[in-house]
Amino acid sequence: MVSSKPTKQRKFIYNTPNHLRKLKLVAPLSKDLVKEVGVKRLPVRKGDTVKVTRGDHVGFEGKVAGVDTKSGRIAIEGLTRKKADGSPIYVWIHASKVQITKLDLSDPKRKEMIERKSKAKAQGE
Repeated sequence: MVSSKPTKQRKFIYNTPNHLRKLKLVAPLSKDLVKEVGVKRLPVRKGDTVKVTRGDHVGFEGKVAGVDTKSGRIAIEGLTRKKADGSPIYVWIHASKVQITKLDLSDPKRKEMIERKSKAKAQGE
């Protein structure tokens, strides 16, 4: 049985094994991409173009510059803030708070994964 205690939920998030960390990096696709690809959500990768849908930076769109699997957050090119000394650093945003608007399909394994998921969805309907 899965516990509903907040302390146990937090403990699981902080101590998640590496093979399950990719689950924290899933984001929904835009409506155009859902029609084109046939999948509703995919893991965010470096090179994808995303649009921020929640928080202080709503509407900002840019390319993913980095992915942090430990915290489940992503850095977007152009979305920075200034440190006290004036140097810019990335603002890290949780992957669930963005929407993928353009996919980076340079990896053949990712193409295979998308095809597999879209076929499974088509058979389920």
